[in-house]
Amino acid sequence: MVASYNEMSGAEKAAIFLLALGENHSNVWEHFDDEEIKEISQAMSSLGTVQSTTVEELVVDFISRMSTTGAVMGSYEQTQRLLNSILPQDKVDAIMEEIRGPAGRTMWDKLGNVSEQTLANYLKNEYPQTVAVILTKVKADHAARVLGSLPEEFSLECINRMLNMEPVQREILEKIEDTLRVEFMSNLARTSKRDSHELMADIFNNFDRATENRFLSSLEERNRESAEKIRALMFVFEDLKKLDPGGVQTLLRAVDKDQLGLALKGASDELRQLFFSNMSERAAKILKDDMASMGPVRLKDVDVAQFGMVQVAKDLAQNGEIILSTGGADDELVY
Repeated sequence: MVASYNEMSGAEKAAIFLLALGENHSNVWEHFDDEEIKEISQAMSSLGTVQSTTVEELVVDFISRMSTTGAVMGSYEQTQRLLNSILPQDKVDAIMEEIRGPAGRTMWDKLGNVSEQTLANYLKNEYPQTVAVILTKVKADHAARVLGSLPEEFSLECINRMLNMEPVQREILEKIEDTLRVEFMSNLARTSKRDSHELMADIFNNFDRATENRFLSSLEERNRESAEKIRALMFVFEDLKKLDPGGVQTLLRAVDKDQLGLALKGASDELRQLFFSNMSERAAKILKDDMASMGPVRLKDVDVAQFGMVQVAKDLAQNGEIILSTGGADDELVY
């Protein structure tokens, strides 16, 4: 039996955390050096039985620290290592790309991937001649949107400078690039970092219902504010009731019909009726009969089916085919 949580060493806590993650996250070991692997392996081999309450305390402590400070990861590499041990690779790639900032090989490529409003907010405080140089280096469609977002008189002055612009010396262009890199891109990366509560909401969305409820309940006891923020940011199956009729019909065409019936077995009456009302009378009757013939079903199977539908919905939203909103906000959010 291991010592109490507060008496455990860092190696023992790491060993328990890795055991809780399971073999699917074995790739995290690749990022340890030989001494770390040896120390954690020794701790792991001598753990004995670890009570579920201890595992829960460890995970909740991790979540609480991350939710309240967001400062447990000191570098880009450490952040990626941590996320690789928790999330699927595609989610890690998306998060790290957001932290990295706009994509592109050159500064002008990167600027082309910054929203016109964000870029305009920065450029409106620059000299018109500098803005003119920058806008001649980005794609015409993006430059047009930026000009449309700037104050009218300022835009006209920039246009006039662009019309009368002479070749720009390489030294001046390099100085502008350096300024953009230091003053704009670095600030953009800091301000666009993903909030730690959003990250934890994504992690919680991947828990099964029992684990999700257990951790949220425990977190509420230690940090109610963070628990409420995470809960508000999570997208759950019941949030599908906020879909408009077109969104429901698009989702119905995309989901597996057997999984639909199983998922709706555990749905609220309101959500069931939303789906039934967006089907033909005949299709709704067939689905109801199929659900009735299932009899009692395991909660675990319902959770899997509902999770699958949520993932399909998120994929559709990512492609712009439907719009999703979370349960804790009035504004619509596209995932």
